[in-house]
Amino acid sequence: MLRRDFLRKTATGLSAAWLGHRTSLAAVLAFDAPTHKYAAHDTVTLGKTGIRTSRLAMGTGTIGYAGHSNQTRLGMSPLTRLLLDGYHTNGLRFFDTADSYGSHPYVAAAVKQLPRDKVTILTKSDHRDPTTMRADLDRFRKELGVDYIDILLIHCVTESDWTTRYRGIMDVLSEAKEKGIIRAHGCSCHSIEALRAAAASPWVEIDLVRLNPIGSHMDAAPDTVIGVIKQMRASGKGIVGMKILGQGDLRHRQSEAIQFALNSGVLDAFTIGAESQSEQNDLTERIAAA
Repeated sequence: MLRRDFLRKTATGLSAAWLGHRTSLAAVLAFDAPTHKYAAHDTVTLGKTGIRTSRLAMGTGTIGYAGHSNQTRLGMSPLTRLLLDGYHTNGLRFFDTADSYGSHPYVAAAVKQLPRDKVTILTKSDHRDPTTMRADLDRFRKELGVDYIDILLIHCVTESDWTTRYRGIMDVLSEAKEKGIIRAHGCSCHSIEALRAAAASPWVEIDLVRLNPIGSHMDAAPDTVIGVIKQMRASGKGIVGMKILGQGDLRHRQSEAIQFALNSGVLDAFTIGAESQSEQNDLTERIAAA
């Protein structure tokens, strides 16, 4: 039994006692309570891709740009240990990385100590040129120390016509999937127009979407975004949530934000970047207690 399972059961009992004496969780948070319990290490399937992984992904890109992030600034050994502890202690098998975060070598250091078929690697490319994207596929695999990448996303799309404008790199990724270089392709959206285009595109297999209860760093208001995500799910796309804590704006309302993500009914999984083992443990405990 994972240590998290024991803590989850303890938290469940305490939560039930508190709720019995005070009020319902629905009244506190203003949305329906979940119909069953969740755990960070739950095995989920990402849409119709057949990719099975943990509900919580370990993010490596907090304030990530120009080849650095809060996680990479921890250093090679601390970040590698954090990823390995996440896998062994908390059952987290989903590694969220990107070229712009500079975290590929750190993920590689952890993955080489784990069974490759037991972990899911999601990475992202900012490039929009087919030749450069093709080169990225080779470079990323070398940097990650793997023969294949589970999920490769076009990073940070904003244009309403991106599915036609970037047809060239989409074709490169389709070819890569046919060759077994990647298992699934998709995008991360940073505008409501791009999100709607992704929902309408049969090419998108996995979408990384921004979702939290206050609309912080999101494409539109939560209700609007959830409506678009429902269209995605109806067509079988895998949905991974990001900005769950509003890039820190919900740091003092983490339990509410996590329950919102779990109870939205539209996310297969979500990614949050911890910066220490205690933060990661806290996240998994909050998920179990939601």
